[in-house]
Amino acid sequence: VCFIPGGLDCSISFVSHVLGKVCIHGRQKEILGVLVPRLTDLTKSDCIWQRICWRLVECVPDRWMETVVLGFVQRAPRADVLSRLLGNLVVKNKKAQFVVTQKILLLQYGHTTAVLQNLLGYLSLDGLRRPLLLKVLQELLETWSSSSAVKHSPAEQQLYISKAILLCLSHLTEPEIESCRQDLLTSMMQGMKCHLDSSLPRLRRLGMVVAESISLKINTEGPVLKFEYEDDDETRELKSLLVQTPSSCAVPSLPDDDRSEKAGVALPLVPESNEKSHAAAPVTPDEESDAELDSDDDFIPYDMSEDKELKIKAPVYIRDCIEVLTGSRSEDVDKWEATVKALESLVRKNPAATREVSVELAKVLLHLEEKTCIEGFVELRQRAQVAVLTTDPIPVAKYLTSQFYSLNYSLCQRMDILDVLILAARELSCPKFHGKSKHSGAQKPCIQLLPGSDSSKDWRRIVDERIKSKTRRFDTGQSRVELVSCPNKFNSVAGYFFFPLIQHFDRPLTTFDLLGEDHLVLGRLVHTLAILMYLAVNTVAVTAMGKALLEFVWALRFHTDSYVRQGLLSCISSLLLSVPTERILADMTDELLETQSWLGDVMEKDPDGDCRRLALQNLLLMENLKKKLEA
Repeated sequence: VCFIPGGLDCSISFVSHVLGKVCIHGRQKEILGVLVPRLTDLTKSDCIWQRICWRLVECVPDRWMETVVLGFVQRAPRADVLSRLLGNLVVKNKKAQFVVTQKILLLQYGHTTAVLQNLLGYLSLDGLRRPLLLKVLQELLETWSSSSAVKHSPAEQQLYISKAILLCLSHLTEPEIESCRQDLLTSMMQGMKCHLDSSLPRLRRLGMVVAESISLKINTEGPVLKFEYEDDDETRELKSLLVQTPSSCAVPSLPDDDRSEKAGVALPLVPESNEKSHAAAPVTPDEESDAELDSDDDFIPYDMSEDKELKIKAPVYIRDCIEVLTGSRSEDVDKWEATVKALESLVRKNPAATREVSVELAKVLLHLEEKTCIEGFVELRQRAQVAVLTTDPIPVAKYLTSQFYSLNYSLCQRMDILDVLILAARELSCPKFHGKSKHSGAQKPCIQLLPGSDSSKDWRRIVDERIKSKTRRFDTGQSRVELVSCPNKFNSVAGYFFFPLIQHFDRPLTTFDLLGEDHLVLGRLVHTLAILMYLAVNTVAVTAMGKALLEFVWALRFHTDSYVRQGLLSCISSLLLSVPTERILADMTDELLETQSWLGDVMEKDPDGDCRRLALQNLLLMENLKKKLEA
């Protein structure tokens, strides 16, 4: 019950019920779009209207409270306006407190950054609500530092939680930070590890930004965390949320006149100091004579205009290249650089000599480390490895695939092996062709013009424009290119690339566990198998590869890492596109039906958006195959 000027008492609970009923029936936008701006104006300077507004929201029944509170949060222009409209509603009403501190922040993630700014700013603007701000920050950090949440929640929700954490940090005062410093440090260390363990670059970058921001807040005087990552719009927005100035405590700025006066006083200081520095003490005669003696102006410089840089000649034989790359003498550094740069072309020019030492050369390149700062060393080494593998595919592919599951290799070397296999398979399956256009030899009527004549160019342009304006074209078409036919070199070697990789994935080694902590390499392996399957289209072994790949996918279909699941779904796409439809129906009917059921579950329940998209794409491919068979 509120006291209204005029001596009348009235209850607004009926109006609250009407407001809640209208909002719950889908008319929240229409009614609050009019009501919130009007109440904003009325509550600016009238405390009676503020009390009426507070009472209006407090009397909304709990079953409708969520839609009303969310509507106010979404439509309030600023946090201080929201504080004026809702008052201490979250302290008085448990349902409103649950909506504000739990549901909007932890159970939903589709709201804009402005909604988060309003909500967390509202919690920070009153002493009774600030304990809720600290409680919200603690729960957000628990979610952010949970490995299960990082694995099973989509990247969009991780971004949403990261924004909320940074906004909470921006509202904390020094005493509040001091009181929870140890909790912040513990959460930072746990969350940083969970995010850096992720296979998705976006999640790793989010973890770096949030960890840097927490470190900046808790270590104001000492060293802070600093990661190396590429800034994009997302990271810049996150960093801006941390350094924003709250609207309630904006820094007062100087008036324009004062600023211009102070700027006018400050500007002449630099030239004045420069003048003083130039107006040095006069030089004595002794100092002048010493300066003349120390002067180097009398020396005549050597003429080095004709000098040329000495070029080290690269080896011309493959065996000589191996000797240079495995040598340890420091004086051969220049020759080593020349060998690395020339090795790819040398391998391609001498295929017979390369086949004699192909496995030995592949071993040298796999273990090759950068001795000097060579530009593009990783790419040069990779191209040389691809050249060796395409020149002698079978023995080199046997060696590389066997080394992938061997001991004493780093994760980087294992992923290098996968990259080389993909690039070589692509080169073998898609040979370069030289096309000839059918119209290239046709003589076009033309008039010989004298070169360099401007008038002739203008004349030609005018004529072309006239012809173009008076010519009707029904179809221009494209020049048809004749492809030079050649055999698919990947046909006879596809099995050597594919089957050894798929054999031992479930056998953990001392330093390598694909099904354990090395899930990043497992994700790369799965994507590699999908690409090899796609490149094996029209090969003899494609059906056997498809059956083995389907069994592999079925064993890993419930993997917790979203990057691995994306690769598994890509494997299904490659299988459907590469294996002939008749072979799929003859040899894999039962497996395909089970896969279709699994894809339906993924499309409906998987938390990762890319996985849902890939599952839908595979279901459409299956539907197209079914229609093709019916036709």
